[in-house]
Amino acid sequence: MADFHKLRIKDIYKETKDTSVVTFDIPEALQDEFKFSQGQHLTLKALINGEDVRRSYSLCSSPFDNEWKVAVKEIPGGKFSTYINSTLKAGDELDVMAPSGTFGVDCNADNAKNYLFFAAGSGITPILSMIKAHLAAEPNSTCKLFYVNRTAKSIIFKEELEQLRNAYFGRLEIYYFLTKEKRDIELFNGRFDDEKMKVLTKTFIDIPDTSEVFLCGPEDMVNYVSNYLAEAGLPKDLIHFELFVKGLTEEDKKRVERLSEQKIDGVEVVVIDGGKEFRFTMQQDDDNILDGALIAGADLPFACKGGVCSTCKCQVMEGEVEMKINYALEEDEVAQNYVLSCQAVPTTKRVVVDFDV
Repeated sequence: MADFHKLRIKDIYKETKDTSVVTFDIPEALQDEFKFSQGQHLTLKALINGEDVRRSYSLCSSPFDNEWKVAVKEIPGGKFSTYINSTLKAGDELDVMAPSGTFGVDCNADNAKNYLFFAAGSGITPILSMIKAHLAAEPNSTCKLFYVNRTAKSIIFKEELEQLRNAYFGRLEIYYFLTKEKRDIELFNGRFDDEKMKVLTKTFIDIPDTSEVFLCGPEDMVNYVSNYLAEAGLPKDLIHFELFVKGLTEEDKKRVERLSEQKIDGVEVVVIDGGKEFRFTMQQDDDNILDGALIAGADLPFACKGGVCSTCKCQVMEGEVEMKINYALEEDEVAQNYVLSCQAVPTTKRVVVDFDV
């Protein structure tokens, strides 16, 4: 069941001209349920012009701060981001699901790890949460952040990052890259490319001494840096990422087209959620398991419906499905039959999925 809680906006302020930071007031009775790990996100819901709109936003606060904050960058034409940046104010209420997501690794006071972070624009939100958490909880660990923005004024959390660098002097290094402003050192002008990465991996990054890498930003950046580091010798299982999707590859488009023509009329679907079973039969017009279930009256968790946020993740217990696209699940999750229900198209006449796992 999609359990939303109505939460009051404790504070909202402009971090940059197009980004608002929202702090939620979590009642004491809900604080256990809303405990989170660095890198997790909140799914928000609001009725905007009569439409039920949902989006997921990463928490930018540390789990040790006892604060629940998200930063929302306004996207041209974005319904939810425009609402937050233009309409929402302190004292208002939003429907919010408890934190979820698996982007991040556990903190351990005994760790002596060297973390690398790559972010672009608003991709800093989960990264900031991680940096704050690991620096506070792991006194022998270090962090290096490589952060791309358009201009100096557009850098989200610039002041907070500088305060962290001062507070953890010698343990946090930050390198800013600007794409629309020129600076004296050419290395820090423009996006990551082979020339920059060659310098970074020679001067700033010790591949054998790197413990974990986290990347968050546009798809092209995340894929490029991930592949470069892997080819440079960093084990792939140490590379973790979340991305902003720009568009489908040709392979994606062909798979989406093929599955859109998949005959699913008459498929029996059993949904397990909250310990209860919900049964329905998919109709010809149903695009995926999530949409079919929602039309049939099920109350299931979802947010982006774009295969990015993983809010609608479930596990296939019987039958087979194929996903149109998948930007959220790791290879090991797919191997365990986890799917994104918003992208899952049945390929057998009966399918059982479990949202409780």
